Amino acid sequence: MLDGKRLLLIVTGGIAAYKTPDLVRRLRERGCAVRCLLTEGGAQFVTPLTLGALSEDKVYQDIFSLTDENEMGHINLSREADALLVAPATANILAKMTHGQADDLATTVLLATDKPVLAAPAMNVRMWEHAATQANLATLKDRGITIIGPEEGDMACGEYGMGRMSEPLEIVEALQSFFREGSRLSGRRALVTSGPTYEAIDPVRYIANRSSGKQGHAIAEALTRLGSETTLVTGPTRLPDPPGVNVVHVESARQMLGACEAALPADIAVCAAAVADWRVAAEAGEKLKKVPGEGPPPLVMTENPDILSTLSQAGNKRPGLVVGFAAETENVIANAQGKLQRKGCDWIVANDVSPETGTFAGDANTVHLVTADGVEDWPKLSKKDVGARLAERIADALADAPEAGHD
Repeated sequence: MLDGKRLLLIVTGGIAAYKTPDLVRRLRERGCAVRCLLTEGGAQFVTPLTLGALSEDKVYQDIFSLTDENEMGHINLSREADALLVAPATANILAKMTHGQADDLATTVLLATDKPVLAAPAMNVRMWEHAATQANLATLKDRGITIIGPEEGDMACGEYGMGRMSEPLEIVEALQSFFREGSRLSGRRALVTSGPTYEAIDPVRYIANRSSGKQGHAIAEALTRLGSETTLVTGPTRLPDPPGVNVVHVESARQMLGACEAALPADIAVCAAAVADWRVAAEAGEKLKKVPGEGPPPLVMTENPDILSTLSQAGNKRPGLVVGFAAETENVIANAQGKLQRKGCDWIVANDVSPETGTFAGDANTVHLVTADGVEDWPKLSKKDVGARLAERIADALADAPEAGHD
């Protein structure tokens, strides 16, 4: 699974850096092209000459080198790789990654990349167990960074415990597993909608809902991790764009439908956005003013386009699998089953968004997958895990189906 892959290896200043020449050799044996980035601290343990000889490529060190920036800017340095691996990942660089620091070439590349990032931690057991390190790891995992190891064992400082960097062959196996997972939807095109829509009343006011977009963004990220070329059409949220995803920002339901139609054909469509059912029939050209003695102005409403139904009936451009969401406050399963029939989609993911559930704006979700075959009740999961589980179910369903746009 590594043959033909391109890896940017970031070597930082930990004693475990001595393992990286062997790691480069093992990766090259498996057909992986390795380009090395060596930090100032990393150069205290391994030389650029060694890494360059084993990788058969230039070793990059200095962000202020005009030659490097002319030949290979820090943006391209990350984007020409299929993935980035930080090994060893010291407590220091994990903290910098968490807080978005960019004070050298390594951290600048990590902040600028739109490719998957993996990290193999290596540090003293006390540093590993420290609350700050554990909080940083939790944040990085939540952002989609894959953590490899560490292992328990003897350390260079004479202590024993968790914090040893995984051995080169274990890191290679983890990379193979990562790329194997990332190939399940390779060649597939996915369309995901997310967030709320804003329906204008006048230039100042709008009608919206409480959707945070967390679930839709998590689904887009999970599908991308499985290898799909993913377009995320999102209404206004406070979330960063998921890495590696083509993101289209919209406001209204009509804009969202237009962006979805422009993204066709696709193999997969997941309509997770909370699209407003109605909009004001005629948006006021100027701010509506409160007039003393008069009541509020009447708002004449009209129906918004039904994006899920439109995609489900898209003729020869219909995605092979169309998944809708049903956000309900009562009769969750029955309403979702009715929606499945009315919309013509293949699956409905139903959830209870009553205020007491904390689903809107929260980080967890309890969903039910409704299909023609019945109902799957999933346990309460983080929205990240719901996204990952749904992506795996989609990959299973499409395993033997032809790709969009192909015979």
